[in-house]
Amino acid sequence: QGVREAENLRLIHQQLREKGYSTPLSADIHFNPRAAHVAATVAEKVRINPGNFVDKQKTFAVVEYTDEEYVQELEKIRSKVVPFLQVCKEHGTAVRIGVNHGSLSDRIMTRFGDTPEGMVESCMEYLRIALDEGFTDIVISMKASNTLLMTKAVRLLVDRMDKENIHFPLHLGVTEAGDGEDGRMKSAVGIGALLSDGLGDTVRVSLSEDPEAEVPVARKIVDYVAKREGHKPILGELYPGFSPFSTDKRETRAVRNIGGGFVPVVISDRNAIADMSINPHFIPDYIYVGDNVPGNFPKGMKSIVDFPNWEDRIDNFPMFTAGNISDIKECQAAVKFLQLSYPQLTDEVLSVLKNTEKLVVILQTSHVNGVGEQRAFFHKLLNGHCDIPVVLQRSYSEDVAEDIQVKGGIDFGTVLLDGFGNGIMISNTGKIDIAELDSYAFGILQAARVRTSKTEFISCPSCGRTLFDLRTTVALVKKHFSHLRHLKIGVMGCIVNGPGEMADADYGYVGAEHGKISLYRKKELVEKNIP
Repeated sequence: QGVREAENLRLIHQQLREKGYSTPLSADIHFNPRAAHVAATVAEKVRINPGNFVDKQKTFAVVEYTDEEYVQELEKIRSKVVPFLQVCKEHGTAVRIGVNHGSLSDRIMTRFGDTPEGMVESCMEYLRIALDEGFTDIVISMKASNTLLMTKAVRLLVDRMDKENIHFPLHLGVTEAGDGEDGRMKSAVGIGALLSDGLGDTVRVSLSEDPEAEVPVARKIVDYVAKREGHKPILGELYPGFSPFSTDKRETRAVRNIGGGFVPVVISDRNAIADMSINPHFIPDYIYVGDNVPGNFPKGMKSIVDFPNWEDRIDNFPMFTAGNISDIKECQAAVKFLQLSYPQLTDEVLSVLKNTEKLVVILQTSHVNGVGEQRAFFHKLLNGHCDIPVVLQRSYSEDVAEDIQVKGGIDFGTVLLDGFGNGIMISNTGKIDIAELDSYAFGILQAARVRTSKTEFISCPSCGRTLFDLRTTVALVKKHFSHLRHLKIGVMGCIVNGPGEMADADYGYVGAEHGKISLYRKKELVEKNIP
C-alpha cells in the first residue's frame, strides 16, 4: 500500500457520502508515512503502527543501542511523526496509535523483549510526541493473538498513563483470533476480561470469516458485560500481593490431578442428562452425574455423585454442599468436592477449607456480576492463606452455541487470566449437545492459555493487503493439520503482523506476492513465494 492507494480514499469517501453513508472512514497505514499524510487529508481517522511507521520491517535482528543512540532513534521517529500530526491537525483527523504484538520493531524487541512492557513503551514513545505537539485526538489499541499478553499489556498501559495523568480512549481487540468457535471464544476471553475491568471504549472482533460475521459477536460481548451495570456492590478485600500485570498463577496444593502443577481440569455436568456420549478428542476429566451413576456411564471415566448417594469405589467421588459440610471430615474418599459460593465463605467455612485434606471447591455463583463475585472469593482465600484448589462453575440456559461460547469465554476466561481457577465446569439447561459443551470447555481453557488440547490456528481476518484467498487457505490448513495437537500454526495475510506472529507459532504461512505465500518455522523463513 502506498500513496496511490491512499489517494483512492478520496473516491471511496466521495462515493460513500453520495450514497448517504455518514459513517466515519478510517485508514490503516503501515510502513509508509507519506501514505499516512495523504490518508489524513481524507479519512476521519488514521491508524498508524508504532512498530513500522518509522522503524524498518521486522527481521528479528538484535539491534543493540547505547543510550545516546537510542535517543537519536527516538528523534528520527519524532521527525517523521510530527509532520503527520500537523496534517491531522489541519484536517481535523483523529489518530489511532495501534500497537500490535506481531509487529513490534527490532529496536523495541531488543531493549524490552517480547513483553507487555515492550508493547507499552512502543505506544508511549508515540504518545509522548503527540502530547509534546499538543495533539490529543487519539485512540489507543494494544492487540495480540495471545489473550494473556494482550490483557496484561492493556492493563499495564492504563497504569502507566494514570501515573503520568494521561487519559485516552482504548480500542480493544484480540488480533488474529481465527475463525469458528475458537475465534469467538478467544475474542470473548480477551475483550471480555478487559471490559470486566472497566476498560475499553470500542471493540473489534477479528475473525477469519466474512466481515459481517464480526459485529454480531462484538455486540454480544459488549451487551453481556453491560448487563452487570448497576449491580449491588460485592464486599471484599483485595489481596495486597495481587498484581493485574503478573502472569503468575495462584499456588495451590494438589488433590489428585487437580491443583498443584497440574493443568486445569474439565468437569462435565451431566446431572439430569441421559446422554453419556463422549467426544474422543475432548474427554472430560470428571463427570458430575447428580444423584447416582447411570447404567450407561462410560467405562474408565471418573464420576462425581451427590454425597447422600455416594458409594466408596474406584473413580467415584462425593459432591458435598454447604448444608452437609460437617460430613466432609469423616469421609475417606480420595477426592472430595464441595459446592460453594462467595456468600457462603464464612470464617468457619474458610477454616474447614484450610484444614481438610483431599478437598476441592466447586465455586458457584448466581450473582449478576459472577466474575466479580468469584474474584472476591479468590482474594478472600489469598488473604486467609488458604491454598485449596478451586474449580470454576457457571450455569447457563442457552440453545445457541455462539451464545455460550461468548458468555463462557467471558465468565471463565476473565478469572483464569487473573491466575485463578484449577478447572472449569459448564452447566447448561439449553439444547446444546453435551459433548459439544465439553469441547467448548477445553476451548476456553486454551483461549485463556492455561491448557492446550488441540492445534491452535492463528489467522488474521484478511484485508486489502492480502493477495491470496485466506479463508480458503485457513480451511485447507485446518483440514490437513488439525490432528497435530499442541502445535500452533499461523495463516497470515501479509508481512505487517505475519512474521511477528510466527514468534508465537510453530509453523506459519505469510502472504507474499500475489497468490503466493512464504513458509516460516517460528521466526525462520523456510521458503519464499510458494504458489
